[in-house]
Amino acid sequence: MGTVDKLTDLQQRRASIENGGGEAKIKKQHESGKKTARERIAALLDDGSFVEVDAFVEHRCHEFNMPNTKAPGEGVVTGYGTIDGRLVFVYAQDFTVIGGSLGEMHAKKICKVMDMAVKMGAPIIGMNDSGGARIQEGIAALSGFGDIFYRNTLASGVIPQISVIMGPCAGGAVYSPAITDFVFMVEKTSQMFITGPAVIKSVTGEDVTAEELGGAVSQASLSGVAHFTSKNEDECIEQIRRLISYLPANNLEDAPAEMPADDINRLSEKLTTIVPDDAGKAYNMKEVIAEIVDTGSFMEVQEQFAKNIIVGFARMNGATVGIVANQPSVMAGSLDVNSSDKAARFVRFCDSFNIPLVTLTDVPGYLPGVAQEHGGIIRHGAKLLYAYSEATVPKINVIVRKAYGGAYIAMSSKHLGADAVFAWPTAEIAVMGPEGAANIIFKKDIAESSDPISTRSEKISEYRNKFANPYEAAKYGFIDDVIEPDSTRPRIIAALEMLASKRETRPPKKHGNIPV
Repeated sequence: MGTVDKLTDLQQRRASIENGGGEAKIKKQHESGKKTARERIAALLDDGSFVEVDAFVEHRCHEFNMPNTKAPGEGVVTGYGTIDGRLVFVYAQDFTVIGGSLGEMHAKKICKVMDMAVKMGAPIIGMNDSGGARIQEGIAALSGFGDIFYRNTLASGVIPQISVIMGPCAGGAVYSPAITDFVFMVEKTSQMFITGPAVIKSVTGEDVTAEELGGAVSQASLSGVAHFTSKNEDECIEQIRRLISYLPANNLEDAPAEMPADDINRLSEKLTTIVPDDAGKAYNMKEVIAEIVDTGSFMEVQEQFAKNIIVGFARMNGATVGIVANQPSVMAGSLDVNSSDKAARFVRFCDSFNIPLVTLTDVPGYLPGVAQEHGGIIRHGAKLLYAYSEATVPKINVIVRKAYGGAYIAMSSKHLGADAVFAWPTAEIAVMGPEGAANIIFKKDIAESSDPISTRSEKISEYRNKFANPYEAAKYGFIDDVIEPDSTRPRIIAALEMLASKRETRPPKKHGNIPV
């Protein structure tokens, strides 16, 4: 065979591989509202930047007629390319090839690009669309899952890991996304679950559809497994590209900064009046966030889960920051099991990747109730304390209104190592709310009074006048400054600039033991 013939042979082989499972299966994929693996990669990466790795890999299974089964690309497309000119590694399972099932060599392809991503210090993005383990390969397929999970764990905190669910993801396959940093799902075409509806029906007798059980809405709002959902794949891919723009390539780099397009010294009159005079009334903390960050830069994470706390990325003076904020319009902004988990995980991600933390506090306490206590609020609430204490990135806190009890401590207080703590004049910092405190401190006075209702009201006012302000905490240095609300943005940016050279170390250890 001459050189020309060999080149022709190469081109034919490559064309066959790029055709995946063939025209009929590609058509079926499109009719399901899904792109093919290669179309997804092409949409995600900069035009013409994709370089494929391991296109010619084949399975080596000899059971169940597999020797006669062709699997172009081994059911997964792997390689690297760029997003906005920055290197990323990708893999996309090909549902048109044996249902995207994971076998030994399929897993080896994924492991190779994961290893490359860690060596090169670049994010890895995995697109999941698979029927699960390739049953014909038995334990070899299971070993492949284990190899991937192991690498996910070693890469955690070293490079950003993003999982994109664009079809079924069931059984053992769900645990790779669960270890990664962010999970994206597409409504109506993606599902995640350990056991499917048929198994659940046979074991527990429960009737449930795949969408109800593990669809994007369920996993985003009920379980908190999904961080982002989208109506279609194009929207999902745009979200991924946007998220990458906030993140550093690895843990040894700072997050990318853009040229600031917003005035550093912009004041906000809206913030002067946003907190109601009545401490029992709510307001929307997202409006506060919008006023202090670079205009339009806030990208919320886990928006549909544990809405009593808000987390997400934004830019301030062009640089990435992580935002954590209580949401007084949901459950009065109290901390519960789910919000503690959500915030702790986000804080730890930001700390891993050198992203400064800006916290906005308005918290009346941990949510009371039998369900919360029995659900482990002590254990879960401790995660947030641990995460903030562990974090060595710059930590700035603005106490907007309420900061009561243990929840005051948990929300990036000075006691957990916050570098700069500001308070608005509306801040109330105390062990508990005035009503509860008066009942305890002045119990005897109220009981012995001829007019207990009036006396109680007076004592509540007395306590409120003493503690419903930030100055008691400022006396002890627990608040660095009481600031005018309208100048919150420039004060935070100035603090971030001061903290840019922060260096802080922790005692040497293998790793801590976070209360999980």
